[in-house]
Amino acid sequence: MPERLVISIDAMGGDHGPPVAIAGAALALERMAGRDVSFLLHGDKVQIEAEVAKHPALKSRCEIRHTDLVIAAEEKAAQALRRGKGSSIWNAVDCVKRGEASAAVSGGNTGALMAISKLLLRMVGGVERPAAVASWPTLRGVTAVLDVGANIASDAAQLMEFAIMGEAFHCAVHGRPGERTTVGLLNVGSEEQKGSEAVREAHRLLRAHDLGFDYYGFVEGNDIAMGTVDVVVTDGFTGNAVLKTGEGMARFFTAILRDTLTSSPMAKAGGLLAAGALRKMKARLDPSSVNGGPLLGLNGTVVKSHGGADAKGFANAIKIAADLAASDYATRIEQNMERLTAVIDARQPAEAAS
Repeated sequence: MPERLVISIDAMGGDHGPPVAIAGAALALERMAGRDVSFLLHGDKVQIEAEVAKHPALKSRCEIRHTDLVIAAEEKAAQALRRGKGSSIWNAVDCVKRGEASAAVSGGNTGALMAISKLLLRMVGGVERPAAVASWPTLRGVTAVLDVGANIASDAAQLMEFAIMGEAFHCAVHGRPGERTTVGLLNVGSEEQKGSEAVREAHRLLRAHDLGFDYYGFVEGNDIAMGTVDVVVTDGFTGNAVLKTGEGMARFFTAILRDTLTSSPMAKAGGLLAAGALRKMKARLDPSSVNGGPLLGLNGTVVKSHGGADAKGFANAIKIAADLAASDYATRIEQNMERLTAVIDARQPAEAAS
């Protein structure tokens, strides 16, 4: 019988707090029918109980852990570390550290969640820094893009770590059985001489060594939506800019299409005829359908939900957390990090001799 999955939830995080977090947990429970899942809900007991009462099926599958302390969205990571112990974010992650929960989910302060998670859980063997990953809908399915904001700048070794972590994530959540994952490095062109020194060095090493996946080479921004590769690797500054641009363009196209289809009686009639197809298109472009960015590389599963996510989006973040926690994701990272360590160790004597 499968082991019970316990998901630890910061119910106070995000723009909406308990109403969205609890509704999201109830929806996730419904979507994961047949799986043995329960929840630890951290935050104000009175507010959480009021929301749980609206979802009878959730009542027997959750435990409320009260705390009055909440980390505000505007607090700096250093401040959150100083005063964060006992907060809803801290307690949610601490349950993973102590083995009470399989994974933690929060829509709260990203910097605080990252700092607290790294402090409490530490890193998987060999990984230097955690990375935030986004699931990007494409013409071929879903592409994992990382880093999308955890690290502003990254050297070649870190980019290779991101590739390893992204491959493990994609296999656990979006992978197809029997297929090797393809990984590409985001660049300003496909030519060998283009890009920063870090990107060119990572490209050379990824091409020369087998790290457990198929390295495609350089990809450009347009390749992401085309689904050219399963995993796109970049630094956090570029990745975050790309992610926010993509989200903005999705909303732009949706708004333009809505305005166009309501601009005249004829357009409205055409919209009614195409209503089914338009609903499918809207669902594919809906950010909530891919909400949930795991902090990869931690010695435990932590998933960041978008602060403005609705219940549907929060439920998706919970499902990603459950899928990761139930997978061999951490083992895959450790195995491929051993290969990367061998590559780096072999490179150092050669560099010293040159």
